[in-house]
Amino acid sequence: MDYERLHSYLNDKPGSMVDFPFDQVTLVFKVGGKMFALITLDEQPLRMNLKCDPSKAEALRDCFASIIPGYHMNKRHWNTLILDGSLPDDLILSLVDDSYTLVVKGLTKAVRKSIA
Repeated sequence: MDYERLHSYLNDKPGSMVDFPFDQVTLVFKVGGKMFALITLDEQPLRMNLKCDPSKAEALRDCFASIIPGYHMNKRHWNTLILDGSLPDDLILSLVDDSYTLVVKGLTKAVRKSIA
């Protein structure tokens, strides 16, 4: 998946905000002030961290060599996807959706309502 398509897909999520809170190479996508995706821009291939249900996270790591425990994140709840072309685009987009949904579910009712 190319960077432009991925960036557009992440940015088009309702309430999505883009930020560089850590440095100038770690692009963070937030919803309701909470991170749902991080992309490391200075690595080739690109790497993206996504939140994931813990049981699904383990299963994905077992099935795909380019899905590893979340770098600099809680490894139980986050995966790093190495975007080297080995992962199908529909899987990447589905995992983005899952991450976004998990983060939105964790927001307060008032914040969720303001996003919709």
